[in-house]
Parts: sequence; structure tokens; C-alpha cells
Amino acid sequence: MKEAKVFALCNQKGGTGKSNTTVNLGIGLVNQGRKVLVIDSDPQADLTISLGWRDPEQLNRTLATLMKEAIMDEPLDTREAILHHPEGVDLLPADLELSALEMSLVTAMSREYVLKRIVQDLKKDYDYILIDTMPSLGMITINALAAADSVIIPVQAHYLPAKGMTQLIKTIGKVQRQINPALAIEGVILTMADVRTNMTKTVAETIREQYGSVLKIYRNVIPFAIAAAETSAEGKSIYIHAKGSKVAKAYEAFTKEVLVNVEKQRTQARSAQCR
Repeated sequence: MKEAKVFALCNQKGGTGKSNTTVNLGIGLVNQGRKVLVIDSDPQADLTISLGWRDPEQLNRTLATLMKEAIMDEPLDTREAILHHPEGVDLLPADLELSALEMSLVTAMSREYVLKRIVQDLKKDYDYILIDTMPSLGMITINALAAADSVIIPVQAHYLPAKGMTQLIKTIGKVQRQINPALAIEGVILTMADVRTNMTKTVAETIREQYGSVLKIYRNVIPFAIAAAETSAEGKSIYIHAKGSKVAKAYEAFTKEVLVNVEKQRTQARSAQCR
């Protein structure tokens, strides 16, 4: 039976292009013939708004609704909360209720696994599920890491992020040891890069030197462009808003790189099973 590969896009530093990357990787995977769900787990609802739902507070059912039902051990009606975007990707939206829910999780039974229960209910319907996380390492982000198979880390190439990267990797390691032993770091994608500057090249080289031996650093780099920011206002992907642009080509190449990497992992897993 088909079961989705689940990625959490995670970085506790804000402004790294997580939501933009989630949108364009998700729709990029759709363009490659995959069935994809994106989950907004940030109370700010940037992903939801970026996909065209301007007023998340008016939505009848969101991730917060489902997580409340899961905490109360009520029957889940996950599909009623799914929204369908014109470019083919499905969305499980967020709203501000998630902020209050984070407090409720503190006293909930099996609090780290609430989101996992929802994701498990949806995995058979999709090839890929992408979880856009909030810029913090709080309980809802821990839930996303508990529900994920792998983590993709978007890193802004405008500053040296070594300290934040180290903290995030430690948190992922703690989740691996205590909550989700199968969790892996899929890779690091450099975003919002001004490829003309020496500083960006230096940051990219430093990340590859410091982390390249233990983490996959994707070959493709997402360049900075105003067009990428404009997509959020239009509720469209970069492939529609700026078709053929450098950013669109970079996201398409990154999507294909992710697919190649996943297929390689699956081939290796099948080979290991046959031994």
C-alpha cells in the first residue's frame, strides 16, 4: 500500500523562506506527477495565506480543530479540513487557534504524538506530505518532528547561521533519541541567496565545510528575487507567477534533487531487505 513520505521543513530562525519553500517544493512535486499535501503548523498561517486563503480565522476546520479532536480522543474527520489549491496541491490550513493549543499540549497525554495521529490518517492518500513549521522549537514543532520521516532545513544564505543550525541539529538529535528514532535530516537548502555577492559564496562554502560531512547540502541554491515574495500576495507558486525565472528554475531543480534522493533511499532500503 502506498504511504506518503513526510518532510518537516524546519528552522527556528525566522525569515529563512520555509513557507515559500514548502509551497514551491509542494507544487513542484505535483508538477512531477506526485500527489501532495502541505500542512501549515504555524499560528501565523503564512503557508495558508501564501496559498490564497487570506482570512484563516474564517475557516471552519483547521489543523487546530483536528489537534483538539485528537487530544480529546474523538473520531478524526481529517478530509473535511483539507483545502484544494488550483495548482493541484492540497492544504491542511492553520489559524491563530494553534497558539492556544500549544499550551493545551503541555498537559495532553502522548503530547508529542498528537500531530502524528492526524498525519497517519492521511498518509495513504498522498505520495508526499510537507509540514511547514513555526520559527521556534516549541511543542507544535516537536509534534511536526515526531510525525515526520525527514527534516529539510531551509537556511537563508545572507548570514552565517552556524549557531542556529547547531541548536536545531541538537533538537533533532534529541527527538531522534527520545521520540522518533527513524527521523533523519534529509538535507539543507540554501535560500534567498544573492548569488552575485562574495558574502553569499562565503556563507555557502562555510556551511558545506562545517556540515557537509554529516549533512546533505543540496547542490541547488534558491536565489533571492522580489518575484518569490510576490507569490505570497497572489496565492500562486513561482511556477505560475514567474514562469521561466531563475527562482522557478531553481525550485524545479531542487524538487528533482529531492525526488532523486528519495528514490535512492528507497532503492537502498529494498536492497537491504533482500539481503
